[in-house]
Amino acid sequence: MDFVDELLKAQRELKDGDVKTITLRRHYDAEVEDVWDACTDAKRLSRWFLPVSGDLRVGGTYQLQGNAGGEILRCEPPNLLKVSWLFGENPGFSEVEVRLSGQDGGTLFELRHSAEVPPEFWGQFGPGATGVGWDLALLGLGLHLATGGDPGIDEATFHETPEGRRYIIESGRAWGEAHLAAGGPPDVVTTMVAATTAFYAPEQDS
Repeated sequence: MDFVDELLKAQRELKDGDVKTITLRRHYDAEVEDVWDACTDAKRLSRWFLPVSGDLRVGGTYQLQGNAGGEILRCEPPNLLKVSWLFGENPGFSEVEVRLSGQDGGTLFELRHSAEVPPEFWGQFGPGATGVGWDLALLGLGLHLATGGDPGIDEATFHETPEGRRYIIESGRAWGEAHLAAGGPPDVVTTMVAATTAFYAPEQDS
């Protein structure tokens, strides 16, 4: 599988304002119920994303291992999941919404992440800081849906592989294009893309 081909299957959008919203949309060749199960069943989620714990029901809380946690705000199987997405001290407002709908014999997957982002952080990285991470997650989901098991990607070393580094670089560029489409100044966007790429895929010592 060419990972960049997987990257190109997604559409990206940025809404810039006091609250930043990034949106990813892509089609998966899987039934809606299967995609829903992969996104909400704790055992399957751990295969392609992260282990999750908590009271997994509306009004309950969840915690992703080493990552975000929060409250389950809406859960309408098999089409809508909305959670608060909180990480670190004083995280502020941050929510993630996933919508699934049938399309062309498969599933249209839409992920929307809205958050209040500290100006200094946004000014350094822009939408790619979160967007590249979600691109990596959607790659894992696609591989899981295609195989039914572990995607076979080592998250700790993926950025060191040629295909992993290429995927991350192209993801950063794609979010730069989304930022430009939202009115971002070209010189600022170029700097942000470079910073995001250096964060996710730093140059390796030869």
